[in-house]
Amino acid sequence: MTDQPEQSGQSDQNPVCRRLVGRTAVITGAGSGIGLATARRLASEGAHVVCADISEGAGKAAAEEVGGLFVQVDVTDAEQVEALFKTAYDTYGSVDIAFNNAGISPPEDDSILTTGLDAWKRVQEVNLTSVYLCCKAAIPYMQRQGKGSIINTASFVARMGAATSQISYTASKGGVLAMSRELGVQFAREGIRVNALCPGPVNTPLLKELFAKDPERAARRLVHVPVGRFAEPEEIAAAVAFLASDDSSFVNAADFLVDGGIAGAYVTPL
Repeated sequence: MTDQPEQSGQSDQNPVCRRLVGRTAVITGAGSGIGLATARRLASEGAHVVCADISEGAGKAAAEEVGGLFVQVDVTDAEQVEALFKTAYDTYGSVDIAFNNAGISPPEDDSILTTGLDAWKRVQEVNLTSVYLCCKAAIPYMQRQGKGSIINTASFVARMGAATSQISYTASKGGVLAMSRELGVQFAREGIRVNALCPGPVNTPLLKELFAKDPERAARRLVHVPVGRFAEPEEIAAAVAFLASDDSSFVNAADFLVDGGIAGAYVTPL
């Protein structure tokens, strides 16, 4: 019998593995897209999931679905971020996993020639400063435990340049990548691993919005993906679950690409 390749891109919604039983995972941007898929995946592997989102409706719905805890938070506010991780610890007794995933990609962020300073600053605050704040808040809990896994959402654009630029987004993700690497090195001897997850284009509401507003620009992205499609959120969530678990115990300070081969391609297949 010949094995058939998977066509849908959907990962198993009910994985047999239970690698995260009893661990506490804090996920920012948990209300939709990659964050929501990851909340489902980590909960299915046994984790206590703290769903953090600026949207009360989306965040509450995610937490209710996975049997977790919702915390409304503006990830650019240091006090709110500190309260998020304190709430996780006070509720479940540990902070084992921090998936710092919240981010934005507004249309005002474009070429450096047209992107205004306000748009630049807003993207940097949400995409980069928030990761700094979340890491700063999470690490002391992990130090006391002597273990922990931090996964920061960067992007394949942190590794590659694009002619269709989103200059602040690209710069922010490059910052996430460099910061994750340094933190992974700094805290490795304390049992804390820090990795940057670098997804390729993912079939999320953010991408669908791009398709709706500028189909030509979105199509230019798809043509560069060797596998011929965008990732599904569940595929990225599976990578997060791996990085969160002991299966990745020797993966640290890495830029973990889940990009369908984009970064490895010179030309794409016909």
